[in-house]
Amino acid sequence: MKRTGTCLIFNPSAGQGNPEQDLATIRELLEPTIELDIRFTTEELDADAIATEAIAQGATSIIASGGDGTLSAAASALVGTNIPLGIISRGTANAFAAALELPDTIEAACETILGGLTRVIDAAKCNDRPMVLLAGIGFEAETVDRADRRAKNRFGVLAYVMAGIQQLRELESFEAEIETADKIIKLSAAAITVANAAPPTSVLAQGPAGVVFDDGLLDVTVVSPITRAGAIAASYHLLQTALNESATERDDVGYLRAKRVIIKTEPPQKVVLDGEIIGYTPIDVECVPGGLTIFVPEQLALPSVVEKLEGLPHLTIETKSTDGFDEG
Repeated sequence: MKRTGTCLIFNPSAGQGNPEQDLATIRELLEPTIELDIRFTTEELDADAIATEAIAQGATSIIASGGDGTLSAAASALVGTNIPLGIISRGTANAFAAALELPDTIEAACETILGGLTRVIDAAKCNDRPMVLLAGIGFEAETVDRADRRAKNRFGVLAYVMAGIQQLRELESFEAEIETADKIIKLSAAAITVANAAPPTSVLAQGPAGVVFDDGLLDVTVVSPITRAGAIAASYHLLQTALNESATERDDVGYLRAKRVIIKTEPPQKVVLDGEIIGYTPIDVECVPGGLTIFVPEQLALPSVVEKLEGLPHLTIETKSTDGFDEG
């Protein structure tokens, strides 16, 4: 008997492949077992709106196929619903699948969905917007802003690398205040990343020994290089630590974990949320523990919780007299 109540959200503009062939492959693999309600994204109708409508009409599971923007948008509609999300990545970077340790080929993704195994992971809210992957301040946001659609279509993930190299030439530090429930941290930084989940290629999110996406905490990485050469060295070091699953030990990189962080900067900095520019600081990011259910191939071991802030330039840490945030 076929599984019913499944909506497939398909972005025909995603990636560099043949969308008609991709959809045919998905249907060939899934339709013998799952009855699919196939809906296409358009410029006027994004995956968030489609998923919200499908849920209102009784969908019991959602499958999203497209790039990171499509997948994040679909996921945002499912936060807090307990409705499982199947992920079939067909984008430029496929950061979403890599961050959640999911397969990035159509065949393996469909096999994962057919297996029916689910895992509950964290989500987050950034300035009241749903967040699944990460919010980047400073360098990362400027890099994403530079990597235009035409360059991504032509060069793929290299578009981000090229944009990052361009951005290094204009690297500027800013003053930041990071508030958690128990302390206020003031420092100089070139980039701050608040991650719920992040792949190794999101280099500036990789201070801890692996970003943990089901511990009820956000992973905050602060990169504070003094020079452009230092920025290059710090970025390379973070990539190596991510690939080796070890924590950073450089003085110009710090990290911490917290359930909620409020970040203010001077001057205001651009903010990228799950790959899209949303405006400028300040931001208020809070973890939503167990907010999202996804189809997964297997359960994996997780690294331990750690914090490192010593060595960052202009660093001051003020311990708050009472835990929590002033909501006034």
